[in-house]
Amino acid sequence: MDFLPEKLQEYIEQHSRYEGELLYQLERETYQKVLMPRMVSGHIQGQVLRMLSLMIKPTTILEIGTFTGYSGICLAEGLKDHGKLITIDINKELEDMVKSYFKNSGFESQIDYRIGNAMHIIPTLACNFDLVFIDADKINYSNYFDLVIDKVNSGGFILADNVLWSGKVIESKPDVDTRALIAFNDKIQKDTRVENVLFPVRDGIMVMRKI
Repeated sequence: MDFLPEKLQEYIEQHSRYEGELLYQLERETYQKVLMPRMVSGHIQGQVLRMLSLMIKPTTILEIGTFTGYSGICLAEGLKDHGKLITIDINKELEDMVKSYFKNSGFESQIDYRIGNAMHIIPTLACNFDLVFIDADKINYSNYFDLVIDKVNSGGFILADNVLWSGKVIESKPDVDTRALIAFNDKIQKDTRVENVLFPVRDGIMVMRKI
């Protein structure tokens, strides 16, 4: 959900770095061919992710929830030389589309794209991470955090998308996904292992730094 008026959103886009033709085409194809296309990060959020990754300069990134690959390409732009991004998604139907865009992005050799259940894959990962992006099923946000926190290097970052959930997190009768996100947000606020700030970007990004 975009919380800003349309005219203001247009102004922001006009005064932000152009996403580039590849990402523009990826977002367009996502809307043309994929169910629930609003799950794609899109121009502004993508550029926010890119900028954060460039600032952090990660050697290793973990992305939980690939979707069509837009956010993964944005995050990969900040990788150090010979750095690696592991991205996990459960939807095999999008595999061909995702792989084609990863190949055309120039980051194919640095992206380890895995199809499967992230809850099962994450415990098998031997490396630690400088940056983690959580953007998968909302019910498991707290579980994903628990699985990755010990794999994040001290001073590393965890980002979690959709934590405002179209504003439903302040409604009086939250649904199941909303309750899971409320619990996650409260959990992070109380966890002394991280310091956090909730960015009101698009649908909300919780930014956590491991102390």
